[in-house]
Amino acid sequence: MERILIIEDETPMRTALVDLLAAEGYRTLTAVDGESGLKSALSEKPDLILLDVMMPKLDGFAVCAELRRLTNNVPVVMLTAKGQIEDRVNGLDVGADDYVVKPFSSEELLARVRALLRRMERKAKTLTKLKLGEIEIDLARQTAVRGRKPVHLTAKEFAMLRLLADAEGEPVSRERFLDVVWGYGAFPTTRTVDNHIASLRAKIEANPDSPCWLKTVHGVGYRLER
Repeated sequence: MERILIIEDETPMRTALVDLLAAEGYRTLTAVDGESGLKSALSEKPDLILLDVMMPKLDGFAVCAELRRLTNNVPVVMLTAKGQIEDRVNGLDVGADDYVVKPFSSEELLARVRALLRRMERKAKTLTKLKLGEIEIDLARQTAVRGRKPVHLTAKEFAMLRLLADAEGEPVSRERFLDVVWGYGAFPTTRTVDNHIASLRAKIEANPDSPCWLKTVHGVGYRLER
């Protein structure tokens, strides 16, 4: 079962959180201030952190910011009595994944914890490297090489490849590409997707006119053949 680190200086709240999480089957670790909490986060490598904001030595904002500076991507839920918009924005800006204002319901907190842990589980299963013939693609680092020679792909081309890889051989519609890669704020057409696929094929296919990897699914979109 997942381990959750609780960084909270108030004993009643810390005890209540331990009891709540233990009753759900989670293993818990605790710290009573930001400094010891940061050390525990780095040494114990928990699956998730519940992080109070107002604490001695280091506040929650500083703890979260330092974790992200050290490229520690553990999910962080901030717990605080501060409910001002600027405080919530500050928490998210320093890298928190969620923000819960005290007092909160046990059901809501548990639901947020479950959602974040599910997200991390999906991310852990996500394919990060592709080998398509002679080309090796690192989706996390956004690099591609043919042998030792770099292959230049744009950020959108990497995003399209990730979406195709995550589909595990199932077709991805043009509309899905537009929603995920371009976003709702942009106004491209489905032809934009076709043009980017053509560009990708020119870069990674031995014969772009008869592709081995980026297959057209007529009437739907495209899929990745691996």
